[in-house]
Amino acid sequence: MLERSGSATIDHALHEGELTRVQWHFMKESSLPVAVHTWDLPVGGSEGLHVHPSTGDDALEELYILVAGSVTMSMDGVDYELRPGDSMLAKTGVAHDLRNTGTEAARVIFVWGRPGTPMDWTQWVTGRKIDETLKRTADEPRPGNC
Repeated sequence: MLERSGSATIDHALHEGELTRVQWHFMKESSLPVAVHTWDLPVGGSEGLHVHPSTGDDALEELYILVAGSVTMSMDGVDYELRPGDSMLAKTGVAHDLRNTGTEAARVIFVWGRPGTPMDWTQWVTGRKIDETLKRTADEPRPGNC
């Protein structure tokens, strides 16, 4: 299935933030337990500070992947500057906000859904290789941590 850029797109103020162009990818076609969006957040725009409860129907985890532009992600009062390719995960119960701090619209891939039982991805080759890499690098000394 192909979905072209700009289809299933609306302008929406997210969590009392500024109008953001939102494309919801394969909303009717996908059976994945997550929603996948592309956001074009205007210069100076903000998603709006919010928190999702840890239980109940409104419990959500949100994954942000910056594709283009410059943004600041606030997580429980700590600000993180993101570069294209960086990602952040907002777990339930964590106050968070995404702000465009750059000079052009920021493009973000945004994936959200209800938390569930973590999947064991190591049954697939890429999952095993990443798992091995993460285990190996967790034991390596880091600069300044001697």
